Amino acid sequence: MPRLTRRGWAVLVGAVLVYAVGEWVGFPMLRALAGAALGAVVAALVITARRPRVAVTREVYPDRVQRGRPAFARLRVRNAGTRRQGGFTAGDRIDDDTRGFHAVAVRPLAPGADAVYHYELPTTRRGRFQVGPLTLERIDPLGLGRSRLSTGDTTTLWVHPRVYPVRALVAGHPRHHHEGRTSDNSLHGSLDLRDVREYVMGDEVRHLHWKATARAGRLMVRDYVDPNQPRFTALLDTRTDLLPASVLEEAVDLTASLVTAAAGAGYWCRLVTSGEVDLKLRGGQQAVRQVLDELCELAPTHGGPLVPTGLTRTGDRGGSLVVVLASAWQADLAAIAALRPHYTSTVVITLAGGTQNGVEVRVPGARVIKAPNAKGATRRWNVATT
Repeated sequence: MPRLTRRGWAVLVGAVLVYAVGEWVGFPMLRALAGAALGAVVAALVITARRPRVAVTREVYPDRVQRGRPAFARLRVRNAGTRRQGGFTAGDRIDDDTRGFHAVAVRPLAPGADAVYHYELPTTRRGRFQVGPLTLERIDPLGLGRSRLSTGDTTTLWVHPRVYPVRALVAGHPRHHHEGRTSDNSLHGSLDLRDVREYVMGDEVRHLHWKATARAGRLMVRDYVDPNQPRFTALLDTRTDLLPASVLEEAVDLTASLVTAAAGAGYWCRLVTSGEVDLKLRGGQQAVRQVLDELCELAPTHGGPLVPTGLTRTGDRGGSLVVVLASAWQADLAAIAALRPHYTSTVVITLAGGTQNGVEVRVPGARVIKAPNAKGATRRWNVATT
């Protein structure tokens, strides 16, 4: 539906006033000017009533990019009709217009012709964003009227956290057995019975231990582990009461760097947050993509404990544990201290900028690394793990 612009409304109101003055003073020239202005407004509505009829396709490359790295959109506009399409302006939405509106001037298209346009997308903020649909806009030469039409498909752009070069932690593959330590020369792919525990939703039914079930009166399962597989667990604090938004982004970048390095080295990885995110990965490039997608959409949380209940399950622990935070309560440090005996190495990384309400971060038996930001933390991590 064509609409008048601000200039169009001004011309229309001015035409009415000029015509009224011309009638009052009896001056024909003013009436003629008012008629010409009114005719221009009507002509603008007629011109813009014909909307562009084009087919639009869009590609985003790459569809996954680190925060701050360049990403581009390729827009193809095709005139599939039999009539020539005049030029118009197209605006591409980014995340429902909250991140900008990119204007593209589309040149006139002959029947069957197409045109390709490229432009850069904003990647300053982490998240999963929708690119499109395209808003076609046609304005008359005098700028008195316009018409808009949304068309074309949408594409998803994933802006991942920034990843810094980090050394994979060479430690943590011997895991404690319930009757002693597992051997370091076990065959790869072997399984070691670590514990017999109560069944929880999601456990393998084939691991049910029927004798223990009969004795306990409730379902019990065997808890198996691979004794030789290196393991890496990252615990990220996402609570806004101790981690402001700017520091949270640094913490997410740091966690992404650590887990990416471990997963890329083939470690079995686990990403846990105080917001109940619990992602288990078997390592490799597919795992890297999964963890970056998860951190891409990670949102801050409000209150609650640092260590979620899922991390206290005996069978899921072992290997190396890294805790990323800015500040902590005394109860948080006690929870980390309770986890430390179940891992061969525990590292706590604190970032500057957290609130001063917490206590000084000290955990007996754990290494504490203090850094101003994610980049500084990765540098100190690489020195400490050399």
